[in-house]
Amino acid sequence: MNFKKKGTFLFPRISIFRSNKEIYVQVIDDINNKTIASYSSLKIKNKKLTKIEYSKKVGYKLAKIMLKKNIKKAFFDRKKYIYHGRIKNLIEYIRKGGIII
Repeated sequence: MNFKKKGTFLFPRISIFRSNKEIYVQVIDDINNKTIASYSSLKIKNKKLTKIEYSKKVGYKLAKIMLKKNIKKAFFDRKKYIYHGRIKNLIEYIRKGGIII
């Protein structure tokens, strides 16, 4: 059986999509079918960064957006991704930004 946890507004789900060049992250409230916050590496203008540095910046910026919306806790839906590299750095920098995962 496949049990999927559902995010709420106070305890949302963090969903990540990673392509070869970019990384996208969303904070989702599954109960109301709403995206609460999102951020991607496309919004960062510095093109001299490595992919790892992009994921760190995306994680930190998303944490700041979440704190502005008064969200302090979330859970990570890693889907098919292994917890290492860009995914690991993104989640660590969300934590460093002040979010409990």
